[in-house]
Amino acid sequence: MQAICNLITRNMALLVLAAGVLGAAAPDACKWIGPHIPLLLGVVMFGMGMTLRVEDFRTLAKRPWEVAAGAVLQFTIMPFMAWVLVKCFTIPPELAIGVILVGTCPGGTASNVIAYLAKGDVALSVAMTTCTTLLAPFVTPWITWWLAGAWIDISPEAMMVSIVKMVLVPVLAGLLMNHFAGGVVRKCLPVLPAFSALTVVLIVAGVVSLSAAKLLQYGLMIAGIVVLHNGFGFLLGYIMAKALKMEPAKARSMAIEVGMQNSGLATALSVKFFTPEAAIPGAIFSVWHNISGSLVANYFVRQDEKQRRPQVK
Repeated sequence: MQAICNLITRNMALLVLAAGVLGAAAPDACKWIGPHIPLLLGVVMFGMGMTLRVEDFRTLAKRPWEVAAGAVLQFTIMPFMAWVLVKCFTIPPELAIGVILVGTCPGGTASNVIAYLAKGDVALSVAMTTCTTLLAPFVTPWITWWLAGAWIDISPEAMMVSIVKMVLVPVLAGLLMNHFAGGVVRKCLPVLPAFSALTVVLIVAGVVSLSAAKLLQYGLMIAGIVVLHNGFGFLLGYIMAKALKMEPAKARSMAIEVGMQNSGLATALSVKFFTPEAAIPGAIFSVWHNISGSLVANYFVRQDEKQRRPQVK
């Protein structure tokens, strides 16, 4: 069983890509998923909460300036780059709002795994993900309204309530379950990453099935925007961390946290408040940031190996 779960987790990007292809090729077979996307996101966030412990919040108190700096970078670099990219490319408003939403969402849960693979500061990564996730109900709606409210109708108050329901409540419920029923949670943890991965696969299949025609028309352009958005997040996150004189492990985690978004939240908000087409950027981001994150982690590890090699004179 564990071998199967590991196989699913390692090949998450391929499974998500396959789900996207299935949603485009056979949309009628996957449209039933659409109405359940907010619930599926809640399941993923509940799983995230189950991996947290009350002790993890001590990191927020012990390293407040690092976590605060990460949250500021998260909620400035990615929203700003999203706004720049939608201004540079001519895309319909429903797709532009999807790009903006990806940028204004908190860090993604997969970033913690990538930080570990990159030999980054995992504790800082977890603390940043937790912090930005808890801030999301209050920050994401208002930044979205500020950046896109002039050309599309947005209700930040309604969005705030939805994020509380889809993100904050499930995360806190998972945290409480881990605290009061730790034995049960420990039995579930080995299969939790695979279960979360399959849930994301379902979300992507559902999103693509609802917007297959638009995806075929604008898919390549949106994919290019997603790659640039994600890449600038990694690069600027790392540059700013070094400018703040953070040591290499912390700078790696900072770059990964900034570059990897909770695209599932962006997808769910797009479907609930806008159109299925608005969820396309989030769906593509879900595929790409797992691939790019792995590439970034591999780059950092190879840099370490080069430094350890004896210099030939």
